[in-house]
Amino acid sequence: MKATVFGGSGFLGSHVADALSAAGYEVTVADLVDAPYLRSDQHFAHCDVTDADSVLRAAEGSDVVYHFAGLADIDECNRRPRDTVAINVLGTVNVLEAARATGANRFVFASSIYVAGEAGSFYRASKQASELYIEEYRREYGLDYTILRFGTLFGRRADDTNSVHRYLRQALEQRRIVAEGTGDELREYIHVGDAARLSVDILAAEYANESLVLTGHHPLRFRELLTLIAEIVGDDVEVELQTPGEGDEVVSARSGHYTITPYAFRPKIARKLVSTSYIDLGQGLVDVLHELDERQPEPAP
Repeated sequence: MKATVFGGSGFLGSHVADALSAAGYEVTVADLVDAPYLRSDQHFAHCDVTDADSVLRAAEGSDVVYHFAGLADIDECNRRPRDTVAINVLGTVNVLEAARATGANRFVFASSIYVAGEAGSFYRASKQASELYIEEYRREYGLDYTILRFGTLFGRRADDTNSVHRYLRQALEQRRIVAEGTGDELREYIHVGDAARLSVDILAAEYANESLVLTGHHPLRFRELLTLIAEIVGDDVEVELQTPGEGDEVVSARSGHYTITPYAFRPKIARKLVSTSYIDLGQGLVDVLHELDERQPEPAP
């Protein structure tokens, strides 16, 4: 069985590619940038999801197509609404077309829990539009799909666009965490390794044409996460919460990040998928700290 992972060079995509290889799939990583974690038994295809021809070449012969490419940062999407449509929506349609053309039996899409609410602005809108296209491809062409709505991911291979990674790096290198929020925001954290494993488990027939929520076992208030990081790294780490201004809070409810829940009333419901065996939040944070420490340059002799 052959699986192609679009966006497979990235944080989540690279872990999913590895989980597929471990499950016995022949894996092609398709991405615009080189794959730093490419295994010797994986293939790489240089691909831009806005280029339909390169997408079709990358997906050729695939039994399963994963689409994890796109703009994922809410603030960046707000700054680049046209690019958000071109990359996140048109890119999704290009990958859908390639999956249909190659005869894939499953299309797996990385969506977001933001689709169930009003927060998230252009990022949320692009994911909602993509989900609608995916469902329509099923109705029109019979292309089976599974939509995965991820919560807040953490783990190795992330960069500063991942909030948990950014706070851990600040604590380790600067002994000070600076974050924006009231501290009351509630998030559910899932280790990227658990998310990757579940992203392969969902290829079972029972998850065909389902929308699934993957948010894990770790609901925490924002200030609790920052306190946890500070305690793990050392008692000299300071935490500074910069509360948004009064006007900003009204804007953020629609165009920024949610505070308590991403959910608003919508008729479509997704099942939540969790595993009975998972990576503990504290141990996962320590593992990322080990990775950050390993990246530190050796002191000059």
